[in-house]
Amino acid sequence: MRSAERISPRQTLRLALRRSARRLETAGVCFGHGTTNARDEAAWLVLHALHLPPDDPAADLARVLTPAEMVRVEALIEERVRTRKPAAYLTHEAWLGDYRFYVDERVIVPRSYIAELLRQDLRPWIANPAQVRHVLDLCTGSACLAILLAKTFRNARIDAADISPAALEVGRRNVRDYHLGARIRIVRSDLYARIRTRRYDLIVSNPPYVREAVMRKLPAEYRREPALALAGGHDGLDLVRTIVSQARAHLTEGGLLVVEVGHNRKRVEKAFPTLPFMWPATSGGDDCIFTITREALNVASRAHSPRATREGASPRPRGAGSPARASGAAAARQRRNARASGGSR
Repeated sequence: MRSAERISPRQTLRLALRRSARRLETAGVCFGHGTTNARDEAAWLVLHALHLPPDDPAADLARVLTPAEMVRVEALIEERVRTRKPAAYLTHEAWLGDYRFYVDERVIVPRSYIAELLRQDLRPWIANPAQVRHVLDLCTGSACLAILLAKTFRNARIDAADISPAALEVGRRNVRDYHLGARIRIVRSDLYARIRTRRYDLIVSNPPYVREAVMRKLPAEYRREPALALAGGHDGLDLVRTIVSQARAHLTEGGLLVVEVGHNRKRVEKAFPTLPFMWPATSGGDDCIFTITREALNVASRAHSPRATREGASPRPRGAGSPARASGAAAARQRRNARASGGSR
């Protein structure tokens, strides 16, 4: 990108957006942390550099930028290209729906299909949201899902658990920003380890689920995120096995478990062949999230396969980092409400 001194002093916002998108495309940066294309990524960064709201900039497209504004825009675009940091780390913000969250390199960038299900109050799996009183968000990271859960289930208290002290610092900040400290309890825990005998009407988790083979090939942007929050072991299911195998002990009668697993439905069903998982449809397909009730876990446990039992009890590496994970097709995943422009999600 040329310096501001060599660019026409009549550069408009429209031209800045166009030039920035072209620069990102030429540099071959990877998307997937709030946007899936250069246009939306450019809009996010340019509007942030200009201190403009992350909405549709159509009304301001003819605005002429000052030299100082042009310098700020170019500097941010060049930092994105040079460092390969996701835009969310450069702007310190990420969006799930209409909700903004603070993020930095201590957590992965929030992106979760569970947020889509929460817009419908998890119906039909939860018939009466008002009766949900106790909720657990495992692998909470930035606490984005915990906050959405508090907004969805107004009578509930939420435990937001994560193994990473650094991630929990970010989570605490977001909880404070939303004034939800009285309802959301931050817990440092390796999955259920510090939960002890607590039981919940709803357990939600978006755990690390990236397979070893995929971890080795992740684009630079994903390697900027904490590996602890991404790595799910050989087949991506190390943490999922523990979450499922121990869920019965922490669910109330009629309780529901909801887990995001990327596009790993076949692997999950192979690991737990006797469990009657339900797979809600999301914008990512019907292979990303499973739900199962405590009663279904109880019935299936009597006939649980030796293989699933053996795998569920196997040792697992440290790790429960954050709410959302990359997949093998990470760069092509659908946009997660960056709201950097009025474009597609």
